[in-house]
Amino acid sequence: QDLAQELKSFLTGLDPTQGTQLSPPAHARCALLLLRSLPPARHAALHHLRSVFDDQVSSHLLNRENPPGMIPGTFPRGGMGSEEIVQETERLLTEFLQTNPKFWAPLVSSWSIDLMGQLSSKYAGRHGVPHSSNLNELLQLWMSCKATRTLMDIYTRCLASMVGGCPDSCVDALLDTSLQHSPHFDWVVAHIGSSFPNTIINRVLSSHGPSSKDFGAHGPSSKDFGPPTKDFGGHGPSSKDFPGSGSSTDLIFPDKRAPKIASVVGILGHLSSRHSTSIKQELLRMFHESLGPTRDHHQKATVPFLLQLALMSPSLLGTISTELIDSLKPNVLNQLHQHFLTLPREDLENMLTILVHLISQTSTGAYRILQFLVNTAMPASVITQPGLSLHDGVRDACDRIIQLLLLNLQQLVYHRPTSHFSETFSRPVPFLDSLRSHLRELCVETLRLERKRCLWQHQLLSLLALYSAPHCATDALFYLLTLAKTPEELTLATQLYAVLSSSLVDLLPSTVKTCVAQIHAGSLPEPQISQLCHNLAAILEWEGPEGSATIMAVQLTTILPRYLHDFAQLLLHPNSGVAEAACLLLSVCPFPRAVPPAHLFSLIRAAVHQFFWLLRHPDATNLCHSDRLVTRLSAVSPAAGKTVVQQLVEGALRPGNAQLFGATVEKHLHEDVVGLDGSTGNTGNTGNSGNNVSLLDINRRFTANVHFSGGVWSVFHAGVIGKGLKPTWTREEPTWEHSTRNIHLFLALLLRCCRRHHPGDHDPSPYPLTDVHPEAAKAVAAALVENLCPEASGGELMWPPEDQSRGTVERDLKICRRFRDHPLLFPILRLIAAGRPALCYCSVLLRGLLGSLMAFWDSCRDLKTVAWPWHLQASCWLVSCMAEGSLVPPVLGNMQEIFPHLAPFEVHLLLLSLWDYLRENHPLPQKFTFR
Repeated sequence: QDLAQELKSFLTGLDPTQGTQLSPPAHARCALLLLRSLPPARHAALHHLRSVFDDQVSSHLLNRENPPGMIPGTFPRGGMGSEEIVQETERLLTEFLQTNPKFWAPLVSSWSIDLMGQLSSKYAGRHGVPHSSNLNELLQLWMSCKATRTLMDIYTRCLASMVGGCPDSCVDALLDTSLQHSPHFDWVVAHIGSSFPNTIINRVLSSHGPSSKDFGAHGPSSKDFGPPTKDFGGHGPSSKDFPGSGSSTDLIFPDKRAPKIASVVGILGHLSSRHSTSIKQELLRMFHESLGPTRDHHQKATVPFLLQLALMSPSLLGTISTELIDSLKPNVLNQLHQHFLTLPREDLENMLTILVHLISQTSTGAYRILQFLVNTAMPASVITQPGLSLHDGVRDACDRIIQLLLLNLQQLVYHRPTSHFSETFSRPVPFLDSLRSHLRELCVETLRLERKRCLWQHQLLSLLALYSAPHCATDALFYLLTLAKTPEELTLATQLYAVLSSSLVDLLPSTVKTCVAQIHAGSLPEPQISQLCHNLAAILEWEGPEGSATIMAVQLTTILPRYLHDFAQLLLHPNSGVAEAACLLLSVCPFPRAVPPAHLFSLIRAAVHQFFWLLRHPDATNLCHSDRLVTRLSAVSPAAGKTVVQQLVEGALRPGNAQLFGATVEKHLHEDVVGLDGSTGNTGNTGNSGNNVSLLDINRRFTANVHFSGGVWSVFHAGVIGKGLKPTWTREEPTWEHSTRNIHLFLALLLRCCRRHHPGDHDPSPYPLTDVHPEAAKAVAAALVENLCPEASGGELMWPPEDQSRGTVERDLKICRRFRDHPLLFPILRLIAAGRPALCYCSVLLRGLLGSLMAFWDSCRDLKTVAWPWHLQASCWLVSCMAEGSLVPPVLGNMQEIFPHLAPFEVHLLLLSLWDYLRENHPLPQKFTFR
């Protein structure tokens, strides 16, 4: 009777004894009594308790909007005792769950999760409630509310009690509510998923789970992949053609055959940040189980289901992409091939379209995916490797995917809304964004020149360069120019430039600027610097039909001269390969019309230094390049020509280079010499430092015994003068073959530099290129006099009387000794004589040499001149040079033919007559006339 009375009160809402209206707490307690005692009334009782929780949530939000005490006379709103009813409800349902969880957990979990969904949606637009995208603040708000926190605890107890058994009903309720009230319900999913990650992930994605069952029950139809897409044969699908381009909450399904997949995407999206490893493992497990021979009907739809998940959630795609690629072994790929053979052609085309779109939207592991596709699509090698081989259908499928991917990327790159490729790309392509950091690897793979791989990656390289222009395009061309080692590989760089130059105007100037900057920064290894210079020179010298290399060569001829000084510094690089490569590049690089004098002269000095360095390390090819560079520099201007010949003469007579031309260098056997500071230096070999002597230590020891006043009359030890007897001298004789070769090369270069007649040098009597130019010969004469006899350089050209020549005996002997030690001097003198009247400026050398030879033959007591071969040959060369330079008449110029047949005294008389003639007819330039 009491239970019937309570039932009547619950249905009417009136007090049976007094007949008055029941208060909300009393009415709620009546529902709790029926829930405990009358099983058929449990649904009605639970439905009535919803209003209690609703009232408590409303009171909580009102207290947040108007906190108590802010307005005078206001008091906290308790929701008419709703908090006590909420606590009583929690205790009762907890008791039920502890007594019989198998029966009560599905019912209570469905009620609690549905009520949380309704409350979340009802108060989502309420003032003070955060937006659904701000998950942290929303979770903090609802968990601070007594009603929603109680509901969350009740559902958690239900799920915890069913984890060991079959929690499908609890997960079903979560998925149904998430689909109905998303995104306002996402905070519930986030909290429950964080508390039971393995259970939620396992039951959501399990092949026996409800979402996969519901998806697979309809079969792998093409509609499962979103709206129909365009055919790639035209322009390919853009990102707006795919539902996956937006957020998961914005998706609109064309049908209701897979209603829970959006909730699955939302749940996994929330869990991916902290539980990505569990999600990876579950997704991979589902994938591999679906390929097994014992798979059921539902597992056949696993691959389409996973594709749909990836399409709707880019985060899930990035979570699994790398691990999935690593697991695609040959046996798995062959199983996939067999799995897709049963699908209709239309479904296969749609799956390929979706797969290409997913790849283009993938950022994590993009380079790994590309390498997998390229390696798989490559034709089988003749030499088969051990192991399971791939089916030809798998290779054809990857080939098709790569072609579709390139077409899709081409559409995304070229159909940009911006007007110029150098502007910022408005629509991002994650696949290309991820490949930016692998640009160098892409260039290296492209240069492998492996059949299809080269074509695919070269096309992808051009798309990536245009997408990330201008920096990526500059870096791509820079890598190809630096890493290419053969003409075939270098062709790839010219082809890439031909593709990009129509869209990027300043590509080549930026690339050359990048090359120079990398060289100066020291970022390039020395072999790559050498290869870069070789490749630039090869493009400049490209010979063939009109093509991409010719177009690039024309552009380089206007760009490289701007960096002439930068490449000239490489001539002095300590690495011989870099210096030789820079010499090759500069030998073919056009010079600018106006070169700053400082840059020009530094380039000349470096080029001459490189020439002499190559003479020490003979290489016919590299020496030819150096010869060509020095010759071209001599033709830049008259001043450059004079500087070149001056540097050549000075360099040839320098002690370090003189031995290359057969010069004999006197060297001490005892080379240690005490300097003024008391330290022992070395005049010949820098590797031997000898015994160091410190004057400071000597004076300390000296002053320790004798005390001085420290005034101006103090005496200090100044070191020991001399070291005994004079050291013995030895002569280093060079190899005759090498010296002859070097003399020939040097004179050939010097002659070419002297034959060059600069176009700007307006001479009233121009000389053909076959003759030595007088101004160049004059520069050689000045350099020769300055190096052999610097104290007489620029002196009087008049031939002095005999009595005055007696004061220059020591200087004459020095000049004669230099001619004897340097076989190169007489050939240089003959070259000067060919540029009449330049020999006149060597009067001091001619006087010193002639006077020394006259004195020698006068004192010689031998019967034949052939007993002294060098002096005989020097006398013949001297007379021949004077005749060549038109300083003496032909009769006197031919006297040297009878010198071997005369006695020394007779040679002295003939040379004396020659001296008298020159004294009477001074060899002056103004006396020369030209016809």
